[in-house]
Amino acid sequence: MSGDETPGRRRTTLALAFAAVGLTVDQVTKVLAVRELTDRDPVEVVGTLLQLVLVYNPGAAWGAGSSITPVITAIAIVATVVVLWQITKVRHVGWAVALGLLLAGVAGNLTDRMLRDPGPFRGHVVDFLALPNFPVFNVADMCINVAGVLLVVLLFRGIGVDGTRESREQEVSPR
Repeated sequence: MSGDETPGRRRTTLALAFAAVGLTVDQVTKVLAVRELTDRDPVEVVGTLLQLVLVYNPGAAWGAGSSITPVITAIAIVATVVVLWQITKVRHVGWAVALGLLLAGVAGNLTDRMLRDPGPFRGHVVDFLALPNFPVFNVADMCINVAGVLLVVLLFRGIGVDGTRESREQEVSPR
């Protein structure tokens, strides 16, 4: 290990690597989805269990908030900044992976909101993965959900972003 390579720097690099890979996969799959699925019937990948269908989503999860796309975009910008700030403090591999995936997901959908029609802050997110009885989603959405599960596990285990563990005795002892 070189003198300037600290465990914190390695965790930050890991988080940013997960973010870069996740964002790249998200954007490449969206470009392919637009190119291959425009004006096309759903494509069965695994029968009716998994289909590819192109949807432009102006709202948030499940299309909620489609009339407030600029507000959702502003929230995504704030979330991106907060996650980036937290990544600089990460000292635990699990947190690095979770925050990297979260950044990939938020940045992936934010990129659509900034660069896609109908224009900056109002752009529609490209969704293309369809499961039965479930809203159509994309790779960014998967990154956000996996990150959410990892964050819940880390929090329930009492592991802080700095890698410290909260002891169970502290949690149950009266003050």
